[in-house]
Amino acid sequence: MTDSLDLGEPPQPAMAQPYRVLARKYRPQTFAELIGQDAMVTTLANAIRRGRLAHAFLLTGVRGVGKTSTARLIAKALNCIGPDGEGGPTIDPCGVCEPCRAIAEGRHIDVIEMDAASHTGVDDVREIIDASRYSAVSARYKIYIVDEVHMLSKNAFNALLKTLEEPPEHVKFLFATTEVNKVPVTVLSRCQRFDLRRIPTDKLGAHFAWVAEQEGIEAEPEALALIARAAEGSARDGLSILDQAIAHAGMEGGGVSAEAVRQMLGLSDRGAMRELMGLVLAADAPGALAALRRQYDYGVDPQSVLRALLETVHGVTLVKLGTPPDPAQPAEERSGYEEWASKLSFPALHRLWQLLLKGHDEVARASLPIEAAEMALLRVIHASSLPDPGELARRVTSGEGPSSTAPAPGPSSMSTSTSAPAVAPLPEAPAGPPTDFAGVIALLDGDGQIALAEKLKISARLIRYDPPDIVLSAAKPLPADLVADLAAGLQRATGQRWKVTTDDAAGAPSVREAEAKEKADTLDWVKSTTVVKAALDAFPDAEVTAWETNRRS
Repeated sequence: MTDSLDLGEPPQPAMAQPYRVLARKYRPQTFAELIGQDAMVTTLANAIRRGRLAHAFLLTGVRGVGKTSTARLIAKALNCIGPDGEGGPTIDPCGVCEPCRAIAEGRHIDVIEMDAASHTGVDDVREIIDASRYSAVSARYKIYIVDEVHMLSKNAFNALLKTLEEPPEHVKFLFATTEVNKVPVTVLSRCQRFDLRRIPTDKLGAHFAWVAEQEGIEAEPEALALIARAAEGSARDGLSILDQAIAHAGMEGGGVSAEAVRQMLGLSDRGAMRELMGLVLAADAPGALAALRRQYDYGVDPQSVLRALLETVHGVTLVKLGTPPDPAQPAEERSGYEEWASKLSFPALHRLWQLLLKGHDEVARASLPIEAAEMALLRVIHASSLPDPGELARRVTSGEGPSSTAPAPGPSSMSTSTSAPAVAPLPEAPAGPPTDFAGVIALLDGDGQIALAEKLKISARLIRYDPPDIVLSAAKPLPADLVADLAAGLQRATGQRWKVTTDDAAGAPSVREAEAKEKADTLDWVKSTTVVKAALDAFPDAEVTAWETNRRS
């Protein structure tokens, strides 16, 4: 009888590894991989090198900038023992020793992570306090990482205060939060605070390009720029969008294209937005409405169109101020902004911003968004053909009639290419200072400084107006900083320095006081007329609340 052969266990099929999303797969494992937070890394490196480690750290910032990742990196940096087991705290943890690997895998017994959103009560904090009295089991420090710490209750914060102020030598607290304003001041004062900044768009784009290369995915630079811009400074948000774009590219076949990202996110074509802005500035109402409808038919939300126009006005204003160019901005877009900046005045840009912002808010609340967007564009186009209020005030005070106002321009024959189109410039600010104080108020109102103009109407009692000198009455209290705000506002609107002072003299009535006195005088006159006087005598309880009169002063 032959011996049976033991062939062992039959071969088992390899277990498929579950897919890890890019945001988890490319979580920073060293401080060198943490992008956009150089100042914080430098501070931590110096503290570790000099042995000046705080007992509690508070990491704050918007979502996806690396708060939890940084907390884990700090835990690794403090507990790393090096490949030979003899190392100390370092800003460059080795990643191969047992503490580094255990912390990275989330299984280290002395590094305790707690989600404050689901452990909000005082009992949860009491467990931390009781456990903190005992030394670390195998690590150099026992570290508590509390995510979304602002979610703790008031009693939980109070229970933590004493331990947080004087913890045992072997304990470190690492707090992370997106809403630092909700953390009590008593807790903030006991922590070393690090504000993690939004990651710049160009660094996000470079990071996404590296990730795409690691994944073996071809991606257009413009597509990565769109994703970086949509991420709004958050690496996690951007990687999630990139993950979605790669999946979309897999369905369509090929790499990640800008057009696919634009359709996926419902973004407007920036070239189309420059074309639309040119049509608006050229007062081409039919062309502007047709361009808006084209974007709407492509699936772009009307509110997104208004937002893109607001971004365009903001970009032109920054160019006019001479700010350094954005590295992520296409050269064609920069060229278009420079052309518009050379033709539009600051008052015109401020007015465009206010009109578009009002339209954006209206579209957000409207039951008919596309119709509301069309009406908002028509209002901007109509306003672009009107003279500046300061110019109107100058004409009125100089005796010019309304007939001198230039008629509204008709539709232009502007090219529909995506390059910066020719612009019909909005009226410039008046060349000289206003001839009277009423013109000053009108100038500020037209420059977008509506709040300041309203304060002047209510409180300013003029003693002397001799441009560029203005003397206001201080006989009655003036709003705080009104004098300084008026000088700064006039300098911005006219481009020259103004001297605004006060005096104890009474001064002329304010605009509101003059209007109230005129209204009271008119009411007295109305009551004194024969018909009204007879009616009031017949009905003693009657009041005159409104009237129409052709009375001439």
